[in-house]
Amino acid sequence: MHPRVKICCIKAPDEAAMAIAHGASAIGLVSAMPSGPGVISEKTIARIAATVPPPIATFLLTSERTAEAIINQQRQCRTNTLQLCDYVAAEVYPQLRAELPGIAIVQVVHVTGPEAVDYAVAVAGHVDALLLDSGNPALAVKELGGTGRTHDWALSRRIRDSGGIPVFLAGGLNPGNVAEASRRKLDEVWCLPALVMLAFIRHELEAGLLGCL
Repeated sequence: MHPRVKICCIKAPDEAAMAIAHGASAIGLVSAMPSGPGVISEKTIARIAATVPPPIATFLLTSERTAEAIINQQRQCRTNTLQLCDYVAAEVYPQLRAELPGIAIVQVVHVTGPEAVDYAVAVAGHVDALLLDSGNPALAVKELGGTGRTHDWALSRRIRDSGGIPVFLAGGLNPGNVAEASRRKLDEVWCLPALVMLAFIRHELEAGLLGCL
Protein backbone atom coordinates (compact mmCIF):
# COMPACT_ATOMS: atom_id res chain seq x y z
CA MET A 1 0.00 0.00 0.00
CA HIS A 2 1.42 3.39 -1.02
CA PRO A 3 1.46 6.27 1.46
CA ARG A 4 -1.06 9.00 0.86
CA VAL A 5 0.15 12.52 0.05
CA LYS A 6 -0.45 15.88 1.72
CA ILE A 7 0.66 18.93 -0.25
CA CYS A 8 1.58 21.89 1.92
CA CYS A 9 2.12 25.62 1.26
CA ILE A 10 -0.86 25.83 -1.09
CA LYS A 11 -1.42 29.51 -1.94
CA ALA A 12 -4.35 29.60 -4.37
CA PRO A 13 -7.43 27.60 -5.39
CA ASP A 14 -5.80 26.48 -8.65
CA GLU A 15 -2.85 25.01 -6.74
CA ALA A 16 -5.27 23.13 -4.50
CA ALA A 17 -7.10 21.82 -7.56
CA MET A 18 -3.82 20.70 -9.14
CA ALA A 19 -2.78 18.84 -5.99
CA ILE A 20 -6.14 17.09 -5.72
CA ALA A 21 -6.18 16.23 -9.43
CA HIS A 22 -2.85 14.44 -8.98
CA GLY A 23 -4.05 12.39 -6.03
CA ALA A 24 -3.38 14.44 -2.92
CA SER A 25 -5.44 13.37 0.08
CA ALA A 26 -4.85 16.62 1.96
CA ILE A 27 -3.64 20.17 1.43
CA GLY A 28 -1.83 22.42 3.89
CA LEU A 29 -2.65 26.11 4.30
CA VAL A 30 -0.07 28.09 6.26
CA SER A 31 -1.15 30.90 8.55
CA ALA A 32 1.19 33.36 10.32
CA MET A 33 4.50 31.77 11.36
CA PRO A 34 7.66 33.12 13.02
CA SER A 35 9.71 31.87 10.05
CA GLY A 36 9.47 29.73 6.94
CA PRO A 37 7.71 29.83 3.56
CA GLY A 38 4.15 29.59 2.31
CA VAL A 39 2.32 31.99 4.66
CA ILE A 40 -1.00 33.33 3.37
CA SER A 41 -3.74 35.39 5.00
CA GLU A 42 -6.59 33.83 6.93
CA LYS A 43 -8.98 35.27 4.36
CA THR A 44 -7.12 33.44 1.60
CA ILE A 45 -7.08 30.23 3.62
CA ALA A 46 -10.86 30.41 4.02
CA ARG A 47 -11.30 31.08 0.32
CA ILE A 48 -9.17 28.09 -0.69
CA ALA A 49 -10.71 25.75 1.91
CA ALA A 50 -14.18 26.56 0.60
CA THR A 51 -13.22 25.21 -2.85
CA VAL A 52 -11.97 21.83 -1.63
CA PRO A 53 -14.45 18.94 -1.90
CA PRO A 54 -14.80 16.20 0.67
CA PRO A 55 -13.17 13.87 1.53
CA ILE A 56 -10.00 15.92 0.97
CA ALA A 57 -8.54 17.20 4.25
CA THR A 58 -7.82 20.92 4.56
CA PHE A 59 -5.09 21.58 7.13
CA LEU A 60 -4.79 24.93 8.90
CA LEU A 61 -1.14 25.21 9.92
CA THR A 62 -1.14 27.35 13.04
CA SER A 63 1.60 28.64 15.33
CA GLU A 64 -0.90 29.69 17.98
CA ARG A 65 -0.57 27.99 21.37
CA THR A 66 -3.68 28.96 23.34
CA ALA A 67 -7.04 27.27 22.87
CA GLU A 68 -8.84 30.59 22.44
CA ALA A 69 -6.53 31.77 19.66
CA ILE A 70 -6.60 28.43 17.83
CA ILE A 71 -10.40 28.19 18.05
CA ASN A 72 -10.87 31.73 16.76
CA GLN A 73 -8.47 31.09 13.90
CA GLN A 74 -10.18 27.87 12.82
CA ARG A 75 -13.58 29.56 12.86
CA GLN A 76 -12.19 32.22 10.56
CA CYS A 77 -10.49 29.78 8.20
CA ARG A 78 -13.09 26.97 8.21
CA THR A 79 -10.67 24.10 7.58
CA ASN A 80 -11.53 20.57 8.65
CA THR A 81 -8.15 19.85 10.26
CA LEU A 82 -5.85 21.70 12.65
CA GLN A 83 -2.10 21.24 12.38
CA LEU A 84 -0.53 22.47 15.60
CA CYS A 85 2.96 23.49 14.54
CA ASP A 86 4.11 24.52 18.00
CA TYR A 87 3.79 22.65 21.27
CA VAL A 88 0.74 23.38 23.42
CA ALA A 89 -0.20 22.68 27.02
CA ALA A 90 -2.05 19.43 27.69
CA GLU A 91 -5.24 21.26 28.68
CA VAL A 92 -5.52 22.82 25.21
CA TYR A 93 -6.52 19.57 23.51
CA PRO A 94 -9.79 18.92 25.39
CA GLN A 95 -10.76 22.57 24.92
CA LEU A 96 -10.29 22.22 21.18
CA ARG A 97 -12.33 19.00 21.15
CA ALA A 98 -15.16 20.64 23.07
CA GLU A 99 -15.32 23.82 21.00
CA LEU A 100 -14.52 22.36 17.57
CA PRO A 101 -16.37 19.03 17.31
CA GLY A 102 -15.57 17.14 14.15
CA ILE A 103 -12.33 19.02 13.51
CA ALA A 104 -9.32 16.71 13.35
CA ILE A 105 -6.20 17.61 15.35
CA VAL A 106 -2.68 16.85 14.11
CA GLN A 107 0.25 17.64 16.39
CA VAL A 108 3.62 18.40 14.84
CA VAL A 109 6.56 16.69 16.51
CA HIS A 110 9.88 18.35 15.76
CA VAL A 111 12.36 15.48 15.69
CA THR A 112 15.37 17.20 17.22
CA GLY A 113 16.54 14.20 19.24
CA PRO A 114 15.46 11.12 21.23
CA GLU A 115 13.26 13.28 23.47
CA ALA A 116 10.90 13.65 20.51
CA VAL A 117 9.96 9.97 20.86
CA ASP A 118 8.85 10.45 24.46
CA TYR A 119 6.89 13.56 23.54
CA ALA A 120 5.16 11.79 20.66
CA VAL A 121 4.09 8.90 22.87
CA ALA A 122 2.79 11.30 25.53
CA VAL A 123 0.73 13.39 23.14
CA ALA A 124 -0.58 10.62 20.87
CA GLY A 125 -3.65 9.99 23.03
CA HIS A 126 -4.81 13.59 22.63
CA VAL A 127 -4.72 13.93 18.83
CA ASP A 128 -5.80 12.21 15.64
CA ALA A 129 -2.36 12.04 14.03
CA LEU A 130 1.26 13.12 14.43
CA LEU A 131 3.33 14.99 11.85
CA LEU A 132 7.08 14.48 12.13
CA ASP A 133 9.04 17.53 10.98
CA SER A 134 12.51 19.05 11.22
CA GLY A 135 11.88 22.39 12.89
CA ASN A 136 13.18 23.67 16.19
CA PRO A 137 10.76 25.61 18.42
CA ALA A 138 13.52 26.21 20.99
CA LEU A 139 15.36 28.73 18.80
CA ALA A 140 15.11 32.47 19.44
CA VAL A 141 13.26 32.71 16.11
CA LYS A 142 11.26 29.51 16.11
CA GLU A 143 11.44 27.12 13.19
CA LEU A 144 8.03 25.45 12.97
CA GLY A 145 8.36 23.93 9.50
CA GLY A 146 9.48 24.61 5.98
CA THR A 147 13.18 24.15 6.75
CA GLY A 148 13.94 21.87 3.81
CA ARG A 149 15.91 19.62 6.17
CA THR A 150 15.43 15.95 6.85
CA HIS A 151 15.77 14.61 10.38
CA ASP A 152 16.87 11.30 11.91
CA TRP A 153 14.52 8.83 10.27
CA ALA A 154 15.48 6.14 12.79
CA LEU A 155 13.70 8.27 15.40
CA SER A 156 10.77 8.72 13.03
CA ARG A 157 10.48 4.96 12.73
CA ARG A 158 10.48 4.59 16.53
CA ILE A 159 7.67 7.13 16.77
CA ARG A 160 5.71 5.42 14.01
CA ASP A 161 6.04 2.06 15.73
CA SER A 162 5.07 3.33 19.19
CA GLY A 163 2.43 5.98 18.60
CA GLY A 164 -0.58 3.86 17.68
CA ILE A 165 -2.03 6.63 15.48
CA PRO A 166 -1.38 7.78 11.89
CA VAL A 167 1.95 9.47 11.22
CA PHE A 168 2.81 12.07 8.58
CA LEU A 169 6.44 12.34 7.50
CA ALA A 170 7.62 15.86 6.64
CA GLY A 171 10.92 17.67 6.51
CA GLY A 172 13.12 17.77 3.43
CA LEU A 173 11.18 15.28 1.32
CA ASN A 174 11.96 15.54 -2.39
CA PRO A 175 12.02 13.42 -5.56
CA GLY A 176 15.42 12.06 -4.51
CA ASN A 177 14.52 10.61 -1.12
CA VAL A 178 10.84 9.65 -0.97
CA ALA A 179 11.60 6.20 -2.38
CA GLU A 180 13.93 5.60 0.58
CA ALA A 181 11.27 6.83 3.00
CA SER A 182 8.81 4.41 1.44
CA ARG A 183 11.31 1.55 1.57
CA ARG A 184 11.76 2.12 5.29
CA LYS A 185 7.96 2.18 5.76
CA LEU A 186 8.30 5.32 7.87
CA ASP A 187 4.83 6.73 7.46
CA GLU A 188 1.27 6.54 6.25
CA VAL A 189 1.35 10.00 4.66
CA TRP A 190 4.03 12.05 2.95
CA CYS A 191 3.87 15.80 3.54
CA LEU A 192 5.32 17.58 0.54
CA PRO A 193 5.70 21.30 -0.21
CA ALA A 194 3.83 22.59 -3.25
CA LEU A 195 7.13 23.27 -5.07
CA VAL A 196 8.11 19.63 -4.62
CA MET A 197 4.72 18.59 -5.98
CA LEU A 198 5.46 20.61 -9.12
CA ALA A 199 8.85 18.91 -9.40
CA PHE A 200 7.20 15.50 -9.31
CA ILE A 201 4.73 16.49 -11.98
CA ARG A 202 7.46 18.01 -14.13
CA HIS A 203 9.39 14.73 -14.00
CA GLU A 204 6.23 12.77 -14.82
CA LEU A 205 6.35 10.83 -11.56
CA GLU A 206 2.88 11.78 -10.40
CA ALA A 207 1.28 8.43 -11.34
CA GLY A 208 3.51 6.58 -8.89
CA LEU A 209 4.00 9.19 -6.21
CA LEU A 210 0.95 11.44 -6.19
CA GLY A 211 -1.68 9.16 -7.71
CA CYS A 212 -1.62 6.81 -4.75
CA LEU A 213 -5.14 6.85 -3.32
